[in-house]
Amino acid sequence: MPNQIETSAPPASKSDYLISNQYQIDENHLSPNQDAREMFLILHYTAITYQETLKRFGDENYQASSHYLIPELPINNQFVIYRMVPDNKRAWHAGLSFWQGNRSLNASSIGIEIENLGFPEADENQPLMLRRWYPYASKKQIEVVAEVAKRVINEYGITPSRVVGHSDIAPGRKFDPGPLFPWEQLYKEYNIGAWFDEDTVSYYKTYFPWKNDVSDLQIKLSKYGYDINITGVYDQATTDVVSAFQMHFYPQKYDGQADIETVARLDALLEKYRGQSRPAF
Repeated sequence: MPNQIETSAPPASKSDYLISNQYQIDENHLSPNQDAREMFLILHYTAITYQETLKRFGDENYQASSHYLIPELPINNQFVIYRMVPDNKRAWHAGLSFWQGNRSLNASSIGIEIENLGFPEADENQPLMLRRWYPYASKKQIEVVAEVAKRVINEYGITPSRVVGHSDIAPGRKFDPGPLFPWEQLYKEYNIGAWFDEDTVSYYKTYFPWKNDVSDLQIKLSKYGYDINITGVYDQATTDVVSAFQMHFYPQKYDGQADIETVARLDALLEKYRGQSRPAF
């Protein structure tokens, strides 16, 4: 989807760009120490229909929004992508959030809302693995999500480990885009986001399996990006973070209880994306 943000025509000469009759801006010495303000891409499910989402995000009293809204199905035989906030404006989609040392991610992220009902309201108090999650049933919807995500990633240079779900940045408080969201498919078919290499997982499982060291687990989760205190205690906060990680990278098991497979996948991701050195014999 093309970027439709309008920009004014550039001045004939950067150094001649006058901001008043007395002052000028000289842009001949731009610092290389910069990057885009849009550092993160955060994916959500709506939990309600796209029509209700449009209504709520259009209400100034609702206090929530996102940059993009992607319905489940075409509308009048045409797939519509709703752009609700320009990329260069702050949308209110992340709330209380943290990722890789950054808090309050509304100011530094692009948010994509994907129409999906999440789970039935009756399942609200059920353990996560007993909830009846609604599938992402439309292949075309995922294709469109990939197209929008790819444009955002390329335009702002968003790195793979900074393409995350709402559950990653707010564990225990948010669960979207849920355990049925096809993270692996987005990585393998569209090169979007992070995913582990199976041979690296096998290496860690075989030679350096997790030995129930809770502090070690917390340190690794923190290094990958999660907001977690290093306490050595497997408390509710740790359970919530492990569950968020599993929903993203181990969707067969997201009960929040770490095991050798969970931590081997975490190690593989740390090695691939966060500079962890592979331990040697």
